[in-house]
Amino acid sequence: MAGAESPAGCQAELEPVVSLVDVLEEDEELENEACAVLGGSDSEKCSYSQGSVKRQALYACSTCTPEGEEPAGICLACSYECHGSHKLFELYTKRNFRCDCGNSKFKNLECKLFPDKSKVNSCNKYNDNFFGLYCICKRPYPDPEDEVPDEMIQCVVCEDWFHGRHLGAIPPESGDFQEMVCQACMKRCSFLWAYAGQLAVTRVSAEDDGLLLNVDGLGGQEVIKSENGSHQDNTQKEDVSEHGKDAGKEVKAEQNNEPCTSSSSESDCQTVFKNEKTKTELQSGCRLQELQASQFVKKDVATYWPLNWRSRLCTCQDCMKMYGELDVLFLTDEYDTVLAYENKGKSEQATERRDPLMDTLSSMNRVQQVELICEYNDLKTELKDYLKRFADEGTVVKREDIQQFFEEFQSKKRRRVDGLQYYCS
Repeated sequence: MAGAESPAGCQAELEPVVSLVDVLEEDEELENEACAVLGGSDSEKCSYSQGSVKRQALYACSTCTPEGEEPAGICLACSYECHGSHKLFELYTKRNFRCDCGNSKFKNLECKLFPDKSKVNSCNKYNDNFFGLYCICKRPYPDPEDEVPDEMIQCVVCEDWFHGRHLGAIPPESGDFQEMVCQACMKRCSFLWAYAGQLAVTRVSAEDDGLLLNVDGLGGQEVIKSENGSHQDNTQKEDVSEHGKDAGKEVKAEQNNEPCTSSSSESDCQTVFKNEKTKTELQSGCRLQELQASQFVKKDVATYWPLNWRSRLCTCQDCMKMYGELDVLFLTDEYDTVLAYENKGKSEQATERRDPLMDTLSSMNRVQQVELICEYNDLKTELKDYLKRFADEGTVVKREDIQQFFEEFQSKKRRRVDGLQYYCS
């Protein structure tokens, strides 16, 4: 039929046009993400000699340690050198871990990079992640049987990963939180509920004359009120309201100090946290005891926390002892956070990355630099125009097309050089 478009033409119109610039930008973004995840991990040397590394990228090998065997974790270098052809689970990062590669948990494998290892690393901690299972549902990720689109979030305490819908409290829609503590860890570290009413990203409201953590649509809550800093559990909110009126005035005063979120500047958060923490410790000596004297709610849900919330935790002698007993001393370490780890990786990557073009330019004199820059700009302009033709026609760029472009570019360059006339003055 006259005027009808061919199927190939219709397909070309439907297919998105991706420029070389788009490809380069996407490649750079992926590289930055990889550097953030790896955090400066050495890809050639086993990390075992460093002891229990504060935080590193880890992997589990289902070929060597399948489900039913003892769990084991390996470092980045060993994942390449000793398990390159094996099936691996990427564990993202774990804290205070020492590489297991080749120890007694591996029946038929010796580490090629550091064979002289202890039989076991007794300080290492393991969970179902080492067998490729995550969340309370104990499912793999990605899960081929799960058709519900959902993100997974890592708990900052146990370091397991959870589906957002399985955390009891739906993650804030704005994504305006830095860390998450799962239900089980909130139950084990119940002291965090005293901080949650004031610091958690989840909206806070004053109800029954007390500070309550407002988590919509969830039951099974406990309202805790303590005049002397000790916990007293009550299941009925009405009982609390009868004797909590005096505390309400103190609560309203504290509510004027809005919790910082990840959208706030880091310096602003640090200033607010430092000022409030200093004021509180001067008054009572223990910030936790003062918070426990107010009303707050405990629920069987996860909590979401803003940037620098850890700096608000009390570090008095009694609290530090409690953190040690609960094995959560890392909460007081600002460099323990995944954000600090990722920033370290990005910083090291930026330091090590060297642009070959800039290196070449720095070794040239001024005239040579100008000539090289002009040649580069000519190449970029002509290559962009050349590739645009393929995009407009909806055709694929082949190897021979690129070869032809550079042959023609070199030919044009020779003609320009041959045509130059030199004059002596």
